Amino acid sequence: MKLDHIALQVENPKEAAFWYQANFGAIILHADSTWSFVQFQNIKLAFVVKRQHPVHIAFEVDEFQEGDVIKEHRDGSKSVYKKDPFGNIYELIKYKEKE
Repeated sequence: MKLDHIALQVENPKEAAFWYQANFGAIILHADSTWSFVQFQNIKLAFVVKRQHPVHIAFEVDEFQEGDVIKEHRDGSKSVYKKDPFGNIYELIKYKEKE
């Protein structure tokens, strides 16, 4: 399992993506008014609006557990949000397989 991304809540996800691109050399994978995703050499950051996503840390997985409530995202990925014993939200994410 690998660490995939960290999601931070911001008022303007698109603006945040361009700021991280200009100041830290991030590659913008997606940017709109409610969600943006940027890639660094070793990790991705997601910038999300509060009404749609919680602050979380995400791990890429190959499979989900039986009974998981799976959410499909606009980029074709699927994920499950859970809480650790300390109250932190984490996401298990599976990306659409490349053809």
